[in-house]
Amino acid sequence: MEQLSGAGIRRRGLLLGATLPLLQRAAPARAQAPWPSRPIRVIVPYPPGGGSDTVARLIYPRLSARLGQPIIVENRSGATGTIGETAAARSDPDGYTLLHDAAAITVNRALFPTLPFDLERDLQPVTLAVTFPNLLLANPAMPVRDVPGLIAMAKASPRGLDWASSGTGSNQHLSMVLFARAAGIALNHIPYRGGGPAVADVIAGQVPFAFGSASGTTSHARSGLVRAIAHTGTGRLPALPEVPAIAETLPGFESVDWQGVFVRKGTAAGILDRLAAELSGVFGEPEIAERILEIGAQSRPMRVAEFEAYVQAETQKWGAVVREANIRME
Repeated sequence: MEQLSGAGIRRRGLLLGATLPLLQRAAPARAQAPWPSRPIRVIVPYPPGGGSDTVARLIYPRLSARLGQPIIVENRSGATGTIGETAAARSDPDGYTLLHDAAAITVNRALFPTLPFDLERDLQPVTLAVTFPNLLLANPAMPVRDVPGLIAMAKASPRGLDWASSGTGSNQHLSMVLFARAAGIALNHIPYRGGGPAVADVIAGQVPFAFGSASGTTSHARSGLVRAIAHTGTGRLPALPEVPAIAETLPGFESVDWQGVFVRKGTAAGILDRLAAELSGVFGEPEIAERILEIGAQSRPMRVAEFEAYVQAETQKWGAVVREANIRME
């Protein structure tokens, strides 16, 4: 057996004392499981069947396969998305709660000055998922078939035209505000609680016109339940190539909705980059890419820094529209 002198014992003690902090710091790193090691929750802050829910239920099964963990989509709707957004903003910054949201998240800051969370402080943009225009929809019984005809009808109407949207402050409402301003016409806003009920009343003839998300109304336009007069994007849509952009009549007009992925601020950079890369891979899958085009959307995955800048620009843009139009939640 080795015999230690007093000096040897002191040297051994110093070595152990120097290495113990290193071992203590390394222990949590070894104990921490690699991400993801358990199921992931995706909060969709809107009702089932809407545009965000449709895209979420299309892409997250594929992300689940890529990550090797179950992904559960949870609809937490209400208050223009702010209920689900607040839940995500209060989650742990560990990558196990995702928020699949729409452009409304950048509008809510102007509509609700006293939100229980702050977009910039509490939520971290990960990647843009899809963009899609709104369709300018008319009841098939209406004689209008193009944008010039609709503008002429509005100008000939003493009280303006009735116009449905999915709700006050929604992207469809703001698109209506921008369109009325660009065309120099009066439109009477009729807010609904969701895009589905608004479009249903256009189909039933209760209200003549509406803007509806292309992701939820392209099939209605194809079937003839509604007439798609134009769209709010640019160019022509692969799903509806015969439908022109409003910009063909009003140059420069554009108002697209979008969906993106967020997590709690403070989530590790490695998780953010992995999420962005895997989602980009999902949108590159031929079956997913084809389905996205079929619903009138376009996939536009971004890197984390690029999406951060995009969200900031959108927040400034829509905040200005809300303030200039004096839009208030009732």
